[in-house]
Amino acid sequence: MSPSFDQFRWLDSGATLVPEWLETNGLGGWASATLSGALSRRYHGLLVAATTPPVGRQVLLSKLDETLVLADGPRWELGCNQYPGTVHPTGHRYLKAFFRDLFPVFEYEAGGVGLRKTVAAVHGHNTTLVVYEVLAAPGPFVLELLPLLAGRDYHTLGHHNAAAEPAFQCHADTYHVIPRPHSAALFLTLPGAVYAARPTWYYQLEYAQEQERGQDFREDLFSPGVFQRVLSAGDTFGLVISTEPCGPDSAETLLAQEAHRRTALLAAVAPPDALRRALTLAADQFVVRRAADLNTVIAGYHWFTDWGRDTMISLPGLCLVTGRFAEARRILQAFAAAVSEGLLPNRFPDSGAAPEYNTVDATLWFFVAVQQYQHYSGDADFVQQALLSVLTDILAWHRRGTRYGIRVAENGLLSAGAEGEALTWMDARVGGWAVTPRRGQPVEIQALWYNALYITATLLHQAGRPAEAAELEESANRAAAAFEPAFWNEEQGCLYDCLPPAGPPDAALRPNQLLALSLPYPLLSGARAARLLAAVEQALVTPVGLRSLAPTDPAYCPRYRGGPVQRDGAYHQGTVWSWWLGPYCDALVRVHGPEAGSVRVQAVLDGFAYHLGEAGLGTVSEIFDGEAPHQPRGCIAQAWGVAEILRVACQYPMASS
Repeated sequence: MSPSFDQFRWLDSGATLVPEWLETNGLGGWASATLSGALSRRYHGLLVAATTPPVGRQVLLSKLDETLVLADGPRWELGCNQYPGTVHPTGHRYLKAFFRDLFPVFEYEAGGVGLRKTVAAVHGHNTTLVVYEVLAAPGPFVLELLPLLAGRDYHTLGHHNAAAEPAFQCHADTYHVIPRPHSAALFLTLPGAVYAARPTWYYQLEYAQEQERGQDFREDLFSPGVFQRVLSAGDTFGLVISTEPCGPDSAETLLAQEAHRRTALLAAVAPPDALRRALTLAADQFVVRRAADLNTVIAGYHWFTDWGRDTMISLPGLCLVTGRFAEARRILQAFAAAVSEGLLPNRFPDSGAAPEYNTVDATLWFFVAVQQYQHYSGDADFVQQALLSVLTDILAWHRRGTRYGIRVAENGLLSAGAEGEALTWMDARVGGWAVTPRRGQPVEIQALWYNALYITATLLHQAGRPAEAAELEESANRAAAAFEPAFWNEEQGCLYDCLPPAGPPDAALRPNQLLALSLPYPLLSGARAARLLAAVEQALVTPVGLRSLAPTDPAYCPRYRGGPVQRDGAYHQGTVWSWWLGPYCDALVRVHGPEAGSVRVQAVLDGFAYHLGEAGLGTVSEIFDGEAPHQPRGCIAQAWGVAEILRVACQYPMASS
């Protein structure tokens, strides 16, 4: 069974740094930290604002440490920080329970006080809510709150600067500060609280995940002072943390509104069992605003922006099985408007600069996303009126040739590649070194190209344009006729990974070949499809995803760790990727049939469910070590990992259910 997150409890008092929680605001910003309250990443913060959605991210308020001050004098510090050689304070000892359902909820017990804390990001605003409920208390006590300010770009770290010691300005119950010169403003609304100025620097907070990743990992944070609020048993105290002055609604009212919004998301997913419930809520975190009337998909938290490939692969799981068709339309519109010379953007940079187009597969995944959008929504008018001309123009560019050597070869297959570039999803680069360049004819690109041709031909038939459709069908059939003879590797019983411009085929055993089975129009069937699946299962399948390279390969890297060079070198050389469970499950159903295949898919989901309780709570990690115990690595929340697990959970219910 999938873990029930409304019953999840975290009680390991020795774990001061992991696991992590995440709240996102629909703009590209968030609140996030570890369960203990300690920061383990430069990207952690109670308010990380997307000042130019979905980018321009700034860590404004790093954290808010709580202390309980009892009437008879004892102080119970609930905060937790890692410093060189020590942890102080050690408030994680008083964390008795944690829940992750609609929101992260923490329950503390200290000095006879039972305190529940709920943290929520408000959708559509750079706003974080923190609501405290006093479950028990021996009498009145003071809740003291210590804000630690950063005021920096989310990729950087800050250090002591005597010229950057801002003071809070007070207006009624709202306190205003600009944490650092040129940072966004920060507003804290704390009804009934008393403020005392106590300017203090906190030096050399250590971020363990940054240290492990070979990055700078120490930061100095500044606190202008402390807030105090007298509370008693049964009281509720909510505060609003935002980049804008608080409106008339209280934190409690805003929390109730956000709970209503999230609960409504679950209505489209039936039945919303524990796994689907958790993943539907997780899926909501990636769909964000781009401009006033468009949407996009954040590829992963905490450091990715919106990437074309990730967006198109994720669209069915994030928006279609969840019934979010209006947002899906706006996502497709946003990327269609950015197509250039037949290519979809690879990514939109942090800086808001022009998109980058160094990708061959993102554009082809766009066709699959469009086909799936029409399949789930039935909205053929939008596809015909807004997207079909974009699709036909893309195909025309590919046939005559476009950037990065992307063109149709004489055999009808698609070739791509340029010096120093890695154009497929295996895109890691170290300086000028493309780790897995895969120049020539990569196997999954042929499956995607074949599908792009047939999908567009089908849409042209629907549009009453049979001559154009027949031309594309002829191109698709030509590609299919060339594919199997060129790619089948009889010795290994599977497909070659890539046909390079010169030399022998690349026989590396990777998951890419699964797309020849899993896409809407498969290129392989029968006995060879079964042999391919068996080869992949034997070498690549793990409980949390598929290895990017077989362990028997000399280039295999069993662990993803070390500095940037070591990690990038291992990224696609054995590291396990969660999103590949989606194509794998599709292949299971294709090879074993709907009934037996669905049962196998359910076994995959059951075996995966434990992961939702070990890293980013309630969500899916980007990658894992190739070897057991498959330690989670990379981003704690990855769009296509969440999306693909949720999609197959909704698409293939058990035959017996």
